[in-house]
Amino acid sequence: MGGHAPGSELDGLAAAERAALVRRIEESGAWSADPGWREAFAAVPRHLFVPYYYVGVAGGYERRWGESADPVARERWMRGAYEDTPLATRLRDGELLSSSSQPSLMADMLAALDVADGHTVLEIGAGTGYNAALLAHRLGDDKVTTVDLDPEITESARRHLAAAGYHPVVVTGDGARGVPERAPFDRIIATCALSGVPRAWVAQSRPGGRILMPLATGLIVLTVTGAGQAEGRFLHTPAYFVPLRGAGRPGGEAVQLGGVPRRAREDDLFRFLLALTRGSLDPQEAHALWEQEGRPQRERYGITVSEEREWAWLDDPEGPYAWPLPSS
Repeated sequence: MGGHAPGSELDGLAAAERAALVRRIEESGAWSADPGWREAFAAVPRHLFVPYYYVGVAGGYERRWGESADPVARERWMRGAYEDTPLATRLRDGELLSSSSQPSLMADMLAALDVADGHTVLEIGAGTGYNAALLAHRLGDDKVTTVDLDPEITESARRHLAAAGYHPVVVTGDGARGVPERAPFDRIIATCALSGVPRAWVAQSRPGGRILMPLATGLIVLTVTGAGQAEGRFLHTPAYFVPLRGAGRPGGEAVQLGGVPRRAREDDLFRFLLALTRGSLDPQEAHALWEQEGRPQRERYGITVSEEREWAWLDDPEGPYAWPLPSS
């Protein structure tokens, strides 16, 4: 770093802000199912993974930089690095390419991953490297693999990880294809949105392994039950992630909601159903089902993957409400 790199004048602030973030996550109950993650969040310095980031302001974005010549700006950067909020870290022509996810959502996801000592984990979407550092702190460098399509992202993730003292395996490649040379994995976690479950992930998971991924503004947790087979339900948590680039990325046109009441159009749970059933139900059909079934929460939905197909469902994988998902 240059002459204005964060130094001792910000060390105390970093420690205080990190402790405050840990308290906020703890109060949210995010890791109540697995308190072991508290130590990782308390130890891993998030600011080393976001040497700069962008915050929305009127008319665009403001860049916050840890090497600013202005000490007030450096302090603002440090405080922002430990806010419980997602941070935009890479933009191109106004499009968000990469971000550091909201820490409490990361804690939710890591707790739901249900790791144990000795587990191997594949992370899809290296991002800043912060999530891989949390995993490496908990499980050890040699147990963690992270992959991203963009070589600039993987190179910066390596630098951030090394600066923080972590050295998991960082791979440049198409995450939808997994990392077969490091398989099999006990756990796979994706930090980018997809429209279906990549078959490579199921194939590269051990029997009984767990896959956690964002899909349709939710988080699905799948258990691999056999060769080419997996099944699970969504968590209650809403989740909005940058789409996966490369094979398996989400697609489709914007949905026209004419004829759907405004109350439903603005409801997060209805929007989730629309995203999950895209291509199978039109908005009016989705609205009728949503009202008929009592505006179901995310936990009532699930996904099943077989060797032949994959589908989403409400309440029961063999029940009357099921919708095909694109295979990838």
